[in-house]
Amino acid sequence: MLRLRFFFILIFFLPALLVIAQGARDVIKKADDKAKGKSSQAVMTIQIIRPSWTREMSLKTWTKDNDFALILVTAPVKDKGIVYLKRKKEVWNWIPAIERNIKLPPSMMSQSWMGTDFTNDDLVKEASIVEDYNHSFLSDAVIDGRDCYQVQMIPKPDAAVVWGRVLLWVDKKEFIMLHGEYFDEAGKLINTLHASDVKMLGGRMLPARLEMVPADKKGNKTILLYRDLVFDKPIADELFSTQYMSKVQ
Repeated sequence: MLRLRFFFILIFFLPALLVIAQGARDVIKKADDKAKGKSSQAVMTIQIIRPSWTREMSLKTWTKDNDFALILVTAPVKDKGIVYLKRKKEVWNWIPAIERNIKLPPSMMSQSWMGTDFTNDDLVKEASIVEDYNHSFLSDAVIDGRDCYQVQMIPKPDAAVVWGRVLLWVDKKEFIMLHGEYFDEAGKLINTLHASDVKMLGGRMLPARLEMVPADKKGNKTILLYRDLVFDKPIADELFSTQYMSKVQ
C-alpha cells in the first residue's frame, strides 16, 4: 500500500519537476542565444591585472551558430596574429612565430587563456552551457538592483566540461547573465565572473564589461571590455577553417 501511495505521489509531482527543470534550461538558453545570436562579430579589450603589473590585449572575434568561433589577437605587437579557432568540438591555435597550427587537447580547456584569468573554454567555448549541463533553479536573488534567476548547472555524466558545478544569475526581464560562480569537481570555488555596464550592444541590452576574479589569487583579475558588437551579419564558412587561420585580419 505504501509503495502504491508513493507511486501515485511520484506520478502527480513528476510533471511539475520536469517543467521546473525545463524552465531552468530555457532561461540559460535564452540568455545564451541573446549573447551570441546566429552569428556575431566583436572588438574587445582584455585587461590583465596583477598586484604588481597590468597588461592589455586587443581582440577581434567571430562566432557562427554554436559550432564555430574565431579569436584574433590584434595587440600588443608581440602577440599580434595569434588565432584560436573552434570547429564543433575541435580547438586549434595558430602561432605566427612558428607558423604552425596546433590542435589543443581537451585537457587544455581548463588552462589559462594567454595568461588571463579566463580559461581556454571560457573564451573559445568548447563546452555548451545549454547542452552539456543539467539545470535547476535555486533561490532568486538581486544583482545590481536587477531581479535574477539563480540557476545551478551540473555536468551531464558524459560531458567533457571544465567545471564540476556552475551557478549563474540571469536577469529575469532581459535574460542577461550578470554573475557566475565556477566550482571544481571537489566543490571548491575557483572563479567568480561579474558582468556590468549593461547597455545597448549590437541592438541588444548586454553587459559591456566582464570581470573574472580567481578565488585563491588575491589581487588578480581579468577585465573584458566590449568595444563593438554586431549580430547576425553573414559570415562565410571559410573563415572558420584551419587553412584560413594564418590569413585572418
